Amino acid sequence: MFCNCIYQKLMVWERIGAVMDIVAFISNLIIPVLIFYVIGYGLLNKVDIFDAFINGAADGFKVVINILPTLIGLMMAIGLLRASGALEAFGNILSPYMEYIKFPAELVPLSLVKMFSSSAATGLLTDIYKNFGTDSKPGFMASLLMCCSETIFYTISVYFMATGSKEHKPVTGMRWMLAGALICTFAGMAACVLITSLLNIS
Repeated sequence: MFCNCIYQKLMVWERIGAVMDIVAFISNLIIPVLIFYVIGYGLLNKVDIFDAFINGAADGFKVVINILPTLIGLMMAIGLLRASGALEAFGNILSPYMEYIKFPAELVPLSLVKMFSSSAATGLLTDIYKNFGTDSKPGFMASLLMCCSETIFYTISVYFMATGSKEHKPVTGMRWMLAGALICTFAGMAACVLITSLLNIS
């Protein structure tokens, strides 16, 4: 019985490993294929690719300068929240409710911070690894959460600042963007719980 259980788990991990190999292979191909596609498309349409690249880089530099105050404000606000202990206090408040859905309370600060800053979330992820270990349930779920969530507030603010001119008026309406982003974030959190449960990570 014991040997059979071990064999079944090994078979499951072997299948997961095969799937991950395929995913890694496709991931390694995406960037080269995309680069060659852009270059080929430009050549077919007789576009000056280098000139278009220079213009795009110049526009990108202007966007970075415009959003720099927003970035500084976000970094300062997140730093203050971490130093004050407000994130940990909020996690402790939600802890009893999170236990019902099998979501560790230790990951609440991470899930909140990831919506604003990926670099700050990486710092929290490192703290979780140090306290619980990378192979623990909180460590495994934190890794999944970092993969299937996005810095939605940062991305939305950058997007609207970059397209805030009258020339890009049709794309400046918020509509359902924030609601959809939050739904996707919660779906990612649910996926973390589901995958961890299916793999019996303890």
